[in-house]
Amino acid sequence: MEVLDPPAVRRWARLAADALGAARAEIDALNVFPVADGDTGTNLHLTMLSAAEAVEALPDGVDSAVTWQTLSYGALVGARGNSGVIVSQGLRGLAEVLKDGSDLRAALLRAATLAREAVARPVEGTVLSVLEAVAQAVQDAEGGLAEVARRAAGEARAALRRTPEQLDVLARSGVVDAGGAGLAIVLEALAEVVTGSYRGRYEVPAPTSRISPMAEVGAGYEVMYLLDADDAAVAGLRAELDAMGDSLVVVGGEGLWNVHVHVDEAGPAIEAALRAGRPHRIKVTYLAERTHRASAGRGVVAVAAGDGIAALFEDGGAVVVRRAPGGTPTLPAMLAAIRQAGSEVAVLPNDEHVRSVAAAAAEIAREDGVVVSVLPTKATVQGLAALAVHDPLRRFDDDVVAMTDAAGHTRHGHLTVADREAVTSAGVCRPGDVLGLIDGDVAVIGGTLDAVATTVVDRMVAGGGELVTLVTGRDAPARLAARVEEHLNRARPELDLVVYDGEQGGYPLLIGVE
Repeated sequence: MEVLDPPAVRRWARLAADALGAARAEIDALNVFPVADGDTGTNLHLTMLSAAEAVEALPDGVDSAVTWQTLSYGALVGARGNSGVIVSQGLRGLAEVLKDGSDLRAALLRAATLAREAVARPVEGTVLSVLEAVAQAVQDAEGGLAEVARRAAGEARAALRRTPEQLDVLARSGVVDAGGAGLAIVLEALAEVVTGSYRGRYEVPAPTSRISPMAEVGAGYEVMYLLDADDAAVAGLRAELDAMGDSLVVVGGEGLWNVHVHVDEAGPAIEAALRAGRPHRIKVTYLAERTHRASAGRGVVAVAAGDGIAALFEDGGAVVVRRAPGGTPTLPAMLAAIRQAGSEVAVLPNDEHVRSVAAAAAEIAREDGVVVSVLPTKATVQGLAALAVHDPLRRFDDDVVAMTDAAGHTRHGHLTVADREAVTSAGVCRPGDVLGLIDGDVAVIGGTLDAVATTVVDRMVAGGGELVTLVTGRDAPARLAARVEEHLNRARPELDLVVYDGEQGGYPLLIGVE
């Protein structure tokens, strides 16, 4: 690849957002600067997720300029926290250069320049240092786009390892910079999209000593808002806020700005914004503690990929979020469902790839006082098992434990049909082969749905169980579930069996064993 065209930009934004979502908790654990509030990974994930969803909403056929401008805008309006705002400005720098060409070297240099200019009092050993080291390192990189992207990813990792040498609080805490760790993941995702070589795993350096994420948080407030104002007014606002507090970052342009600052009193920071222009999306967080509103209701949110599955969850009292087979729901849809469900909410993602979006929505909802727990349900059948033991009269924590336990004791399997030749854990499959997966791994390759279904069920119940759940898909043959039932009646008559019509696409049969 020699040009980051619109499809490549969309792939990169989504890959980076998903990777940050998967690494969110690990990055949060590194967060000790500028305040140890343990949310840098979450903020970076939300920032990149906003950018990804913005470009994914564009119609097909838009040009590179519109795609890059939309990516930059999505990151700007969705930027959260100190590092998120800085990274959004870095994306703006990339967009300014790459919307008209493919010079990644110049784009990274522009990104580093804009990011540093946005910070009122830059500190070495932070995401700024990592971005600047990357920008300098790629200037003498030989070759095309792929080589520059690989060099950028490699240098980001090297610069990240150097951050404790540059910032004493990192060295004392035994961590690298959390924002720099997130940036390294973003650049590694870029290199993977450009080269077409995907690893699927992004490592976050673990702390070398035990730290408390909230240990260094003192009194004061984090104030963030979007601001409609002209350049001259923003220059004056920047000076006012710099005199009030620290960790000041102001990013944006062309009439729209994102402002972040830590201050002793939130009111004067907002009043300054009113003098400069029109502030909106104002968010104030007390840094010393986080509190929740009193409970006003208990609920469950479940993600479903088929009309029948959705109906099952709705019948169980859950608020359902729909998703396409193989897809993920949007952040706004997840957040709206959580807010609708109540003030104490258990979320059932029912797919590993949905969990990061669910966690991001939960984090936002918590800021509104909602108590949210995202359960580790990796499959629809685990979600159904969890919902079956849900009891709104129990204490919320006890209910979450019971639901998690039910999901954890449910093995999950499914059938699908291969659409290409591939090497699997059960051997080589070819187009048209029926694949039987157990707990996410291919366990059986066969020629018919009936044969593979009975083999998969036999293997799953061999490890124990009392209840088998079958959920048939939209494309399942009429008697597929009946043939599995007949087989179990002969081979394992002591087992209970329930069959549902899930109407899901892509998977003719979902299987659960409890």
